[in-house]
Amino acid sequence: MAEHLIIRPLHDTGALQRADRLLREVWGTRRGDDPPMLLDLMCAFAHTGGYVGGAFLDDELVGVAAGFLAGDHSLHSHIAGVAAKARGRGVGRAIKEHQRAWAAERGLVAVSWTFDPLVRRNAFFNLTRLGAQVRGYLPDFYGPMSDGINDGGPSDRLFVTWPTEQAAPPPVLEGDGVVVVDETGAVRDAEGAPLLRCATPADVESLRAADPAAAGRWRAALESGLGGALEQGYRVTGFTRSGWYLLARGGAA
Repeated sequence: MAEHLIIRPLHDTGALQRADRLLREVWGTRRGDDPPMLLDLMCAFAHTGGYVGGAFLDDELVGVAAGFLAGDHSLHSHIAGVAAKARGRGVGRAIKEHQRAWAAERGLVAVSWTFDPLVRRNAFFNLTRLGAQVRGYLPDFYGPMSDGINDGGPSDRLFVTWPTEQAAPPPVLEGDGVVVVDETGAVRDAEGAPLLRCATPADVESLRAADPAAAGRWRAALESGLGGALEQGYRVTGFTRSGWYLLARGGAA
C-alpha cells in the first residue's frame, strides 16, 4: 500500500506533546539533556500565530517543524526534525515546502533558518536541493548546546533565507576555485582569488563522537576559511555533492 504523506498545523496540547516527544527522539535527548525545544515555547508559537507543523505518514507523526514571524516579514524556522525511520522518503522536503507555502499565504517574503555548516547532508539539502541563500556565518550562535545531537562545544551556524517566490535552483557543478580549507581541514591563503572552494568533513557527527579534538579543528577551520571569506565579501554560490562550498567574490546572492 502506498504511503500517504500530509503536513498539517498542530494546535491542541496533545498534538504538541506528541511533537515534543518526537523531537526528543530525533535528537536522542537523554535524561539531564536540554530539550531540542521547550514544549511551552512550542505551545506559545502555535497559539500566537507562529508556525508549528507536523508531517504524518499514514497518520503517524514522523516530522515536526516550528518557527516564528521575524521582523523582516519572514518566517524563521527555529527547529525541524524527521524520525529516523522516515528519512530519505521526502518528509524533510515536504515540511520545508509547507513552510514556504504557509509563509507565502501570509504575505511573507522568505523562510529563514540556521544550520551547522559542518554537516554535509544538511548543507547539500539546504543550498543545492532547496536553493536557500547564505546570509552570514554565526560563530557559536546558540552558545554550548547539550541536547543529544550537539556535543556541548561552540554552536557555529550558517544563516540562510529561502524566498517564497523563487525558481528552481540551477544545478551545482564541482567548479574551480582556490582552496581555502582543504580535505584535511587545513586552512589556506586564498590571496583574493575570485573563486574559492571550502571542504567539509565526510561525517562530522561521527567524528565528534570518535575524535572531538579533530572535530573541533574542523569547526575552527570553517570559521576561519568559510566565515572569513563571507566577511571579506564573498558569497556562497553552491554546495557540491562531494562536500565543497563554492564561493565567488562580490555580487548579489
